[in-house]
Amino acid sequence: MNGNRVSQEQVVESGLAYFDLQAYIGTTKHMGGLAATRELAALCRVDHDTFVLDLGSGVGATPCYLARTNGAHVVGVDIQRAMVAQARERARKENVEDIVGFQIADALALPFEDSLFNATLGESVVSFVDDKQCVLQEAARVTAPGGCVGFNEEVCLKTPPQRLVEFARLAWNVEPLSSTAWAAMMEKAGLRDVVVERRTVNTWREATQIKRYHLSDLLRMGWRTLSLYLRRPAFRTYMAERKDVPRDLFDYLGYALIGGRK
Repeated sequence: MNGNRVSQEQVVESGLAYFDLQAYIGTTKHMGGLAATRELAALCRVDHDTFVLDLGSGVGATPCYLARTNGAHVVGVDIQRAMVAQARERARKENVEDIVGFQIADALALPFEDSLFNATLGESVVSFVDDKQCVLQEAARVTAPGGCVGFNEEVCLKTPPQRLVEFARLAWNVEPLSSTAWAAMMEKAGLRDVVVERRTVNTWREATQIKRYHLSDLLRMGWRTLSLYLRRPAFRTYMAERKDVPRDLFDYLGYALIGGRK
């Protein structure tokens, strides 16, 4: 895609790819909302002395939050040009440009030297990548010895039936792993003291997503979603295919805070 904005036409032409759609609407989401972001920051020991890399930083909500509340210096990377443009605008509006920066980068081949960051983290990013082990190894590579690597990722609470696996693949283009699988990959990446703290989906915690955004963000998201729905039949079909969430989905699907030290 050319330029810094994603148009309705580009979204539709892309086959309504999940991240193109998010880039147009201007949102990035992860299970657990703002509460989970706070927990992940604590797990990764983020404070005012921490130089943080945020993988898949989307519209920049988490890097700006960590800068405002923890005083951390943060670099956010995302493969979506439109996401990076929106993240830079957010940093400017929140007056954290001096300690937060964003750039386009692929988590499979990070453009950073070894051992650069005190902490590397991501929220609902690795689950969407086919070569998850490569992402974890890259995260470990750019993290300094003694530093933390942590993620908030979708996880199976128990083995799901195939119909739920297929729904998750259709709705979010993701196939959640078990906590054992996540731990094994972290250890294979050379991390130690690995922990996987599983969480069930909680309505109150999910509602804290809204605290990650400004009123103007929410109005834009609502308008763009409504506009897509009214003007694009393909989007109406997309939503119709995903509206009937299985009632037992979250008996099997949750998220986990996954962390380790280099």
